[in-house]
Amino acid sequence: MANMKIIANNKKAWHDYFIEETYEAGIALTGTEVKSIRMGRINLKDSYAEVVGGEVFIHKMHISPYEQGNIFNVDPLRSRKLLLHKREINKLFGYIALQGLTIIPLKAYLNERGKVKIELAVAKGKKLYDKRHDIAKKDAQMRIQKELRDRQRSY
Repeated sequence: MANMKIIANNKKAWHDYFIEETYEAGIALTGTEVKSIRMGRINLKDSYAEVVGGEVFIHKMHISPYEQGNIFNVDPLRSRKLLLHKREINKLFGYIALQGLTIIPLKAYLNERGKVKIELAVAKGKKLYDKRHDIAKKDAQMRIQKELRDRQRSY
């Protein structure tokens, strides 16, 4: 993973969820979708994944239509199949069914061989008070950093 090109990040995921575990998954795409992704025209913001019939599908992931794609373009919000090993799919299903967790994409990237990959996370939703606690913690950390910078400048 040293030579990967990140195409899209889901920053909202880190704000709304506690990330438990991550997986790398391939994704079944058409040719025009791959070209559009290479141009960076992908949005992971409201997307999620679910296990259906022993397969994993990602929903609400928006891939903009490729301009030169004409008749080969597909629906930008269609469900797309994720490519995982059976063992990983069973583990994800266990997380969803038994623990009530959610599968969300964290980022989309091109690996060193030029394949489009999705980093999935098994996540637990944060409550409003958890989000406030994180914001307060981040704010305190920024104030500490600012104070340290100010002290170093005064010496």
